[in-house]
Amino acid sequence: MAVVIKKAGVAGAGAMGAGIAQVFAQAGLEVVLYDVSTIQLEKAKAGINQNLEQALAKQKISAADKDSALARISYSTELNTLNADLIVEAIVEQLEPKQQLFNKLADINGKDTIFATNTSSIPVTRIAKDVPNPERVVGMHFFNPAHLMKLVEVITGAETLPEIADTIKQLALHIGKTPVMCKDSPGFIVNRVARHYYVESLKMLEENMAAPETIDALMESAGFKMGPFKLMDFVGNDINFAVTSSLFQSFHQDAKFRPSRIQQQKVDAGHLGKKAGRGFYSYE
Repeated sequence: MAVVIKKAGVAGAGAMGAGIAQVFAQAGLEVVLYDVSTIQLEKAKAGINQNLEQALAKQKISAADKDSALARISYSTELNTLNADLIVEAIVEQLEPKQQLFNKLADINGKDTIFATNTSSIPVTRIAKDVPNPERVVGMHFFNPAHLMKLVEVITGAETLPEIADTIKQLALHIGKTPVMCKDSPGFIVNRVARHYYVESLKMLEENMAAPETIDALMESAGFKMGPFKLMDFVGNDINFAVTSSLFQSFHQDAKFRPSRIQQQKVDAGHLGKKAGRGFYSYE
């Protein structure tokens, strides 16, 4: 079942969804960016324009490239506008909302529309369960910021057709990304390997071994581009905590994946990181 991707829909206009929409548009695809919030869509539109302005200032794109990319993106709060060859969901990192979204989209789209999930940790097989035509559900996991980071994990679920995964791989190459093919396992590759960069740092903080600034400085001096606490603030403590919680459940409460009480407190207080103006550091 060869699928030619000419039009893409992106559900969720947060940082990831907006970045994915931008990348698709720059690669020549027509894009519909959907969100329930008009305010979030306006924020996404401004962010995409700013990203393209920065690329223009650095002479990475031309003014014509910027204008044509912006012209390819439409913004909508109406779910029925998500009718496309490919739909990528980039909504909250919870199983049920993702399943519910794909089930609603199945009523709007034909059986050949590919449903891709940008989940960081939830098994694709679970998301595809009970979704009509689960063989067309695949993982397409971008990394933040999506318009700059090259890596894309392409995850094959138990029902995913090989040709669907290959279509996503070829699309990733077309949009200038580096696809890595993954089996459907908790955390896939990157989040499984990187989880303890966060978890162990948070344990050190819980045990009063060192302050976030000290741990970050040590890790950066060892060669990491960004310390764990700076990175958690950049990604969003809510997202990072959700991924750790998902892996904790997927590994049957294995203690080495235990979510941090300190990070949960940050989330409960709304100290989500850069996007909230405050996290482990202040950005106000």
